[in-house]
Formats: sequence, C-alpha cells, structure tokens
Amino acid sequence: MRTLMTTQNQNFYREQIQKEMLTRLAWKTRYSKLYPSCFKPRNKTAVLPPVTTASERQKHLPPPPPPLPPAVPAGGEGMLSVAPLMRPVSPQTREALYQASSHHGKGRSLYLQRRGQKRPEEKFVFPLLSSWEYGWRLGDYSLDYRSPASGRSSVVKNTFYARNGIFNIPSATDTLLG
Repeated sequence: MRTLMTTQNQNFYREQIQKEMLTRLAWKTRYSKLYPSCFKPRNKTAVLPPVTTASERQKHLPPPPPPLPPAVPAGGEGMLSVAPLMRPVSPQTREALYQASSHHGKGRSLYLQRRGQKRPEEKFVFPLLSSWEYGWRLGDYSLDYRSPASGRSSVVKNTFYARNGIFNIPSATDTLLG
C-alpha cells in the first residue's frame, strides 16, 4: 500500500469487501444444492452432558502417584552450584532500596541511580553479552589523549589562517544570536 489511506480509499475497500461477501452469498444460494457442504450435523438438537460437582469428579479419578524421593542428598553434597551473574550489592546501596518511596527520589529510584553509576565490570563478574566485550575493562587503559601536532586541524590553522591574514581568534560577538 504505497498510497496513503484516505477516507476515499477506506470507503473503496469497504465497498469491495461488501461486494465480495454479497457475491459469495449469491453463489451459495444459487449452487448450494449442486455443491453441498461437507459438514453435516448428525442431529439438530445438541445434548449437553449432565452437570457434576467437583467431589463427584474426584471419586472417579485414580489416586495420585506417591511423591518421588529427592534426587539431591539432604546434606547438600553433590549439589551443583550456579555462579551468580551479578556481584552482590554494597550494604549502603541495599539500605537505600528500603528507605522511602521512589516518588521522593529515595528508595528504588535512589537504588537504581546508584547502580546505574557503576561500570558493568563492577556489577558483573564476566560479560553476559558478546557486545559487552568491546568496552569491558576499559578503565584499565589510560586515556591520555592529546591531539597530534601534525593533525589536520593544526595544519588548517597554521596554513590557511596565517597565509590569508585571517585571525582564528573567536570573539564573544561571533556566537549565534539565539
């Protein structure tokens, strides 16, 4: 449907659907005796089963099977432990969760704000998603970034502005008026 659905288009489709429906009904009334439907109800009156109470139904059910013995010993030996996905929350952050309601900026709101300020490697033991590996442990690298002296911006400043006598000193009046 590349065109917009205007009122005219909607009325056109509504009329087409009604014409198709009327055509089907006309065909069915004309040829119903020549092409009978394959579905024929056995009897015209439907008979419903008698109504029974829950206690009567339970009398006819077999008894439940006996409970299975526990697969893991009661002492906890041989249990498989699942590594936790997240590191535990600090007591101060957990305490903030139960302070007051989120409506006043405390409680759950403060808890989520504090958890959101932490980096993923502080919250999780390992990256859960493959996309997390790109920035994982990024804080371990130093971010001493300086723009190179021979970079493009320095070349443009040193050659274009100096040759043409244009000074690259922006003044307060150069800003756009808002």
